[in-house]
Amino acid sequence: MTPRGPLSLPPGGQHWYALGELGHPPQDTFLPSFRAASQFLEELAAETGILPARTVLGGFSQGSMMAYALALGAGRPRPAGVIALSGFFPTVDGLEYDLDPPLPPIAIGHGTSDPIIGVEWGRQAKELLERAGADVLYREYSLPHAVDPSFLAELRPWLERVVPAGG
Repeated sequence: MTPRGPLSLPPGGQHWYALGELGHPPQDTFLPSFRAASQFLEELAAETGILPARTVLGGFSQGSMMAYALALGAGRPRPAGVIALSGFFPTVDGLEYDLDPPLPPIAIGHGTSDPIIGVEWGRQAKELLERAGADVLYREYSLPHAVDPSFLAELRPWLERVVPAGG
């Protein structure tokens, strides 16, 4: 299931929050979206019977920041894994993280030519999560703010390991 960001903002498309300082999404738009996405996940689990421990949260750009927050926010259930593509680990006033082990496996992909969210943000997230004890699959690719199809192919066996069939 792939929910869309709830905000329609310029320059177009759906957003999880209004743009602000890079690395620090604005609290007034991020937190309401975070609460709505949290509720969506709770309702999805109740509807389908699929527990968070068998769910992988992921996203591209703003979606990756929301995935980090939903997966590692204090008091949130841990998912089976996290996929963060071309994003950063967000710092938001009013959002606390629980980085105590065990952490879910995390796959991070980032373009080395990304002019919107520089690759250093992906590297910082990797370092933070590895220091906290997470198992991180990290890939850089020679692309701008985009997803490398070869990394998506690599994620298939990663997903099979993170959420084994029949469990």
